Amino acid sequence: MNQSQYSPQGFTLLPPVVKNLLILNGIFYLATFALGNAFNINLVDTFGLHYWASDSFKPWQFITYMFMHDPSNITHILFNMFALWMFGYLLENVWGGRKFLIYYFFTGIGAALFHYLIWYYQFSPVLDVINAFISHPTVETYKNFQDTVNFSYMDREHAIALNSQIVNALYSNDYKSTQVAVEIMQQYRAALLNAPVVIGASGAIFGILLAFGMLFPNTLIYLYFFIPIKAKWFVILYGAIELYSGVFNKSEGVAHFAHLGGMIFGFILIMIWKHQNRRKNDFWT
Repeated sequence: MNQSQYSPQGFTLLPPVVKNLLILNGIFYLATFALGNAFNINLVDTFGLHYWASDSFKPWQFITYMFMHDPSNITHILFNMFALWMFGYLLENVWGGRKFLIYYFFTGIGAALFHYLIWYYQFSPVLDVINAFISHPTVETYKNFQDTVNFSYMDREHAIALNSQIVNALYSNDYKSTQVAVEIMQQYRAALLNAPVVIGASGAIFGILLAFGMLFPNTLIYLYFFIPIKAKWFVILYGAIELYSGVFNKSEGVAHFAHLGGMIFGFILIMIWKHQNRRKNDFWT
């Protein structure tokens, strides 16, 4: 299938997997909003993906996080669902529903794994000094902690209070105060591990975007509905933006490396499928 340009024609072209993914995302979003406001039930904490060392981590979160979106930011789910329809319906028509669904979950799970691999690389020095202090709570190990941690995930007032509590406990120079310092640090460690909760379909969406660019590289996509750009350049541009943002914009609360991970795992799976098809064709020739 080769197209010179691509512009979505409407919801009449809505294959079953894309349609059901749209419905499920909508149900989860409405439930998150409604239950949060009516009963103060935090579905993001339950179904969002926590770090694997967190007490709140559950294996099913690798799947459920893809259906969760920020209830206070409707543009998050609107842009993701628009992109799912815009690029996904054509891929499903080409691949079939089963193959498209496998690709969707493979890239979504891969995005989460890649994001937390980067997170571990960035935060392992912090966890090392925290664990060192908990094992040997001394002024020296706490100084190593101070030199490594910038408390970037908490507000300044909370960080100052935390630091003051631990310093006072350590300099009291008695066993009970030292244990208080250890307990405070354990609480900080738990809060740090619980802080990075990943939600949203963006990782799988970026995988879909990558697949579209690989299958239809010269297809024209209209940015803002009137600026034409070939799909291959669109994918490369988006990938470069995400890489730059992941490296230099760490504090904006967006999992840019998860987006990149969706693209990377999508590329891997497409290459596997191409290799399998090539072997199958070689077998019959």
